[in-house]
Formats: sequence, C-alpha cells, structure tokens
Amino acid sequence: MRILVTGAGGQLGRELVRMAPAGAELVARDRQALDVGDRTAVLEGLRALRPAVVVNAAAYTAVDKAESDPEAASRGNADGPGFLAEGCREVGARLVHVSTDFVFDGATSRPYRPDDPPAPLGVYGATKLEGERRVLREIPNRSLIVRTAWVYSSHGRNFVLTMIRLMRERGTVRVVSDQVGTPTSARELAIALWDLMAANATGVHHWTDAGVASWYDLAEAVRRLGQTRGLVPSNARVVPISTSEYPTPAHRPACSVLDKSSTWSILGRTSRHWLDTLDEVLAECAHA
Repeated sequence: MRILVTGAGGQLGRELVRMAPAGAELVARDRQALDVGDRTAVLEGLRALRPAVVVNAAAYTAVDKAESDPEAASRGNADGPGFLAEGCREVGARLVHVSTDFVFDGATSRPYRPDDPPAPLGVYGATKLEGERRVLREIPNRSLIVRTAWVYSSHGRNFVLTMIRLMRERGTVRVVSDQVGTPTSARELAIALWDLMAANATGVHHWTDAGVASWYDLAEAVRRLGQTRGLVPSNARVVPISTSEYPTPAHRPACSVLDKSSTWSILGRTSRHWLDTLDEVLAECAHA
C-alpha cells in the first residue's frame, strides 16, 4: 500500500517516516518537493503517485507570526488540507490530517472532547479549524483528523530544544505558568497515527501524551531531567511568570487539555505519560 507523507522535513514528518511499519510503500515529500499550498502541484502529484493514504504533516506553525501574515497561515493550514482532500477524493485515497488544540479557546475546566464547539483565539487556530472543515467537506467518510498539542522532538524547532539552548546561554529562564496543556512527543504521535491508520479510523479524534502540565512544569522537567543527562548546566533555574508578564501577538488558550478517550478506545491502549516520553527524547538529544 502506497502512503504519501507530506511535510516530511518537519519534526512530525520525520518521525512518521522513522516509525513507518515494515512493508509500507512510503513516499515522503518535504515542502520543497511538494508545497501543499500549491493546488496544481498537489493534484498533479496525487494523480501521478495515486497513493492509498495521504498523511498530512505539513502546516504553518508560527503561531505569533500568523497574526501579521494570515495569508501565509491560511495557505498552509486551510488551503493545503483542502487541496489534499480534493486530490484524495479524485484518486480515491484516504487522508489523515493533523490539527491542533488551538481550535479551542481554553476557557473550560475539563479536557476538550472532539465534538466540543471550537472557538479559536487567533489566526493560527482559525486557519487550522478551516483546514479541518475543508477536509470534512471534501471527504467526510475517508478522512481522519487528529488534534494534538505541544509537540516536540529531538530535532527541529520546538519548546524543549529552545529551553535547553536558553538554559545553556542564560542560566535562568522565565516561563509562563498559567497556560496548561499536555506536552507530546512527536514519535509517540507518529506511532499513534500509524496505529489509527491500521485501524481504519475516521472522524475527528484527539491524541497527546498523558498527564497535564504548564509551560513552566515542562521547562522545569527539562531542567531536572536535562541535568541528569548533561544537557543543562547545574546552575540553571526556571522562574514561573504569568501570561500577562510575557505578552505575545497571539492569544493562547489558558487550558487546552484534550480528551483522548475515543482514540484510546479505538487503539485499545492509553497514552504514555509526558514525563516518560520527555526523558526518552532528552536521552536521544544527549546521544546526538
């Protein structure tokens, strides 16, 4: 079975390629090889490859920059998934599309279920939500949308690697403590996506690692675990601050924990705790 992975140069795309099951006929395309925001390129590419499944790991993820460049965000997050869905409808392929917790406003006190009403706070979340809607309009019965959150890995640009760098450079970092969600290993997400594909899952579902954390909690865990692996200096400190002390162009949800029960039911297993998966990623960083 031929499977096309778009966005293969990103942290999730790389893990999807890395964790692909044996026997999969994998075609990996990074942004240079296939720009999902180019309708002609997408349709011609799918007609030529005729994959059975397309896994879309391509996205515009610069949350703050999206506020000043909504066209670029829309091209990557709304147009791209729409074009892929159009191409999948034409060639009879299934589409697996990765979305985000930012489709919610973070105002509830419980984990968000897949069927909860979305209410994005900024351009990034709004464009990701529009991408979901375009996919569901084109191929409602042959699409799987998986929302995730706070994704990181041992490569690329992400919060965990940024914390390691800043602790080395500055010693002390100030991190927001009143935004809560769940850190998610890109590798664990990739494994879940492959398992969901094997189960022929459709519809909208959620996946993150297990547990709850603030950005401060995550940074403090990076400090503590990173010190044991020689990644972070012994004098590093993490200072908690409020969102109001660290203003950003984009508003972020205060609590965007996702309810993963539908995914756990499909897979017959739960997520691993974020502290365990973080330690594994830090071990990989230490041996890089």
